[in-house]
Amino acid sequence: MMTQNGFPVVTALIVLPLVAAVALLFMRREWPVRMVTLAVGILECLLALPLLGYAPDGPAFQFVEQAPWLPALGMTYHLGVDGLSLYMILLTALMLPLCVLGSWTYIAKRVTEFHFCLLLMTSACIGVFAALDFVLFYVFWEAMLVPMYLLIAVWGGPRRRYASIKFFLYTLAGSTLLLAAIVAFRQVGGTFSIPELMEKSYAFKFQFWAFLAMALAFAIKVPMFPFHTWLPAAHVEAPAAGSVLLAAILLKMGTYGFLRFCLPLTPAATETFAPLMIAVSIAGILYGGCIALGQTDIKKLIAYSSVGHMGFVTLGIFLLSTKGVSGAILQMLNHGITTGGLFMMIGLLYERSHSREIGDNQGLGKFMPIFMFLFGLFSFSSLAFPGTNSFVGEVLVLIGAFQGNTWIGFAAVPGAMLAAAYMLRLLQRVTWGEPSAYKASWKDLGVREWATLAPLAVLVFYIGLAPALAITTIEPSIDRTLATLRAKNLAMGLTKDMPLAERWQLSGPLAVAGVSDSIRKEHP
Repeated sequence: MMTQNGFPVVTALIVLPLVAAVALLFMRREWPVRMVTLAVGILECLLALPLLGYAPDGPAFQFVEQAPWLPALGMTYHLGVDGLSLYMILLTALMLPLCVLGSWTYIAKRVTEFHFCLLLMTSACIGVFAALDFVLFYVFWEAMLVPMYLLIAVWGGPRRRYASIKFFLYTLAGSTLLLAAIVAFRQVGGTFSIPELMEKSYAFKFQFWAFLAMALAFAIKVPMFPFHTWLPAAHVEAPAAGSVLLAAILLKMGTYGFLRFCLPLTPAATETFAPLMIAVSIAGILYGGCIALGQTDIKKLIAYSSVGHMGFVTLGIFLLSTKGVSGAILQMLNHGITTGGLFMMIGLLYERSHSREIGDNQGLGKFMPIFMFLFGLFSFSSLAFPGTNSFVGEVLVLIGAFQGNTWIGFAAVPGAMLAAAYMLRLLQRVTWGEPSAYKASWKDLGVREWATLAPLAVLVFYIGLAPALAITTIEPSIDRTLATLRAKNLAMGLTKDMPLAERWQLSGPLAVAGVSDSIRKEHP
């Protein structure tokens, strides 16, 4: 295997959970299963530390690993990391031990199988963010589907079968469209290598249909309005760890797909569809906020809030500006931290009161002050309060929106106001509302629960107060992606005011001068 840095860091992050998952099959006692999975999660975090050495001013892709896979079909085992994927890989590694700790007492049946699914999910998700071969990406994309389905179907709530089947059918439909786009790129581009496909430019007709196929697949995964209906059911019925992985990692695969594939591979179609995608994103922001405002189930409220928050991410992406895309990537990370923390806390609350209704969980400030401090922290982060991590990303998206078009900026602002309304309403009632009944189980956080939530709380403050490191790490990759988009569109002769009928006649050269050379120079 050819590696860029000697030690195959990314492969180790993918293989370690797989090896541990197989080892779990030979264990039947619950305590060793939990301890082994926790140890693997901690080791996974340690193995991910070298990725912090990523050099923003270095090659386009770093920590590159490449080996023959199926040469006859043009497939290679090709992995790498850039500013678009770095923080999502790190977040995935961090979530594994936190999910194990958060499920320590809640999961009491089929413990081995549950942790087996957690490990498979971790491996597949890291593979999605690191794959530089289109088929390899698809393999990892599909691999995460089964363990997530099982997490909902086996360990979920009363309507778990409905929620799991709906999740499976929606995402499978999107995956079929994605597979069609992959085959089309192989036929036209002659390769499955993502960096090589990025060197080429394609006729507008091809871009149009390829963008539609990929965008529908990614929109379902995000999920964008109106493809969001599977998400609340999946969140509500999934166990706490399943909701955390769903919110923190799986939803980001859709927005990552837009960044990795739609922008550099179908730039003319991306620019053509950008106004529509912006309009749909704003609709999602407003819809998610309005529906969340009327919820009485805490978990369902947070689930609908995700529709609104992810709307800000897709809005930032399709602004096609450095500010907007920077804010979008930061929001991908911040939403995972904040909403992941909230879902963990809802799981801890459910263990105590056995209810997720706001009316059954009022007045907790008197009985659980430490719990409510952290719940308040994540709630303020969710509404993008200054000084928290979400504030930075949301402000960057709004700045990009106002710079692009003042009306787009004004249309997105009510989404931020709605977030403040439903989160403050929730926080006020849960903290100071009249307790419906004293619960003997309303005890404050223990050591294990502290250990579960503390890393996420630290990140809320760290990114909120010192975001410069994250921004400077991701911006070179963003600038490179947007430069590729603009250079390809310029070479095709595309202009912003060109009618669709004229765009339909545009045909791209096989490779775009300058773009091709720069990518080849930076990529081993």
